[in-house]
Amino acid sequence: MQLKYFIIVISFIFSIPVYAQKKADVKPSTIKWYSFEEAMIKNAQFPKKKIFVDVYTDWCGWCKKMDATTFSNPVIIDYMNENFYAVKLNAERKDSLIIDGKLYINVNPTGNRSTHQIAEMLLNNRMSYPSYAFLDEMGRSITVVPGFVEAAGFEPILHYFGDNQYLKSSWETYQKQFVGKIAK
Repeated sequence: MQLKYFIIVISFIFSIPVYAQKKADVKPSTIKWYSFEEAMIKNAQFPKKKIFVDVYTDWCGWCKKMDATTFSNPVIIDYMNENFYAVKLNAERKDSLIIDGKLYINVNPTGNRSTHQIAEMLLNNRMSYPSYAFLDEMGRSITVVPGFVEAAGFEPILHYFGDNQYLKSSWETYQKQFVGKIAK
């Protein structure tokens, strides 16, 4: 009878490192989203990543579809977490924030669909939801991509900016030669 318990204890002990290894290999199942302020702080401390800003509103159906489909795709999640400080920015946020000593506010915080100045600045006053602002490692605007995009179409966009291909070739040229991991 003691041999039986000894075998159970030994097999439990040897299974712990295997279990711990498998758990460590598990990738996050969601994008690590930051507030705009958190991303700017992270970027100042560790300027190795670009900043990706998902500008959305609570009432936007396409924004919700983007979250449910594209932003839940494992390939998109892995690439975003590795290459960007990803930000969720409600374009109608009510509070104020200070970035680089400049105050940004929602000039009519009690108004219906009143936009925040930070969203207006990021989107160059072209208020369309969802829209995605890409900022370089210094926090400077690269471009804005508007609208819902399926995961297979979003993957090359992320790589184009995340891999600095926008500095080397046109979007049309890059898009033609891009081979992604997501089936179309």
